[in-house]
Amino acid sequence: MDEVESKIIEIIAESLRIDKSKITLQARLVEDLGADSLDQVEIVMAIDAAFGVDTSDDEAAKIITISDAVEFVKQKISSQK
Repeated sequence: MDEVESKIIEIIAESLRIDKSKITLQARLVEDLGADSLDQVEIVMAIDAAFGVDTSDDEAAKIITISDAVEFVKQKISSQK
């Protein structure tokens, strides 16, 4: 598990108050982890703060799985270099 993946899982576990072991890359935020729309906004804001990225509403709407979030952050970080 790389640093981005690990940090995103930590953020989601804290936001949703669930055990990190229940979070897989294939897990869907809403359907599998029980996130509601407010949880999703809080998670995106926490990810933005943790990684120094800026996520538009359109981009946030495309984050369905944990893997989507990880790939999004990696792309944002690489495009900032």
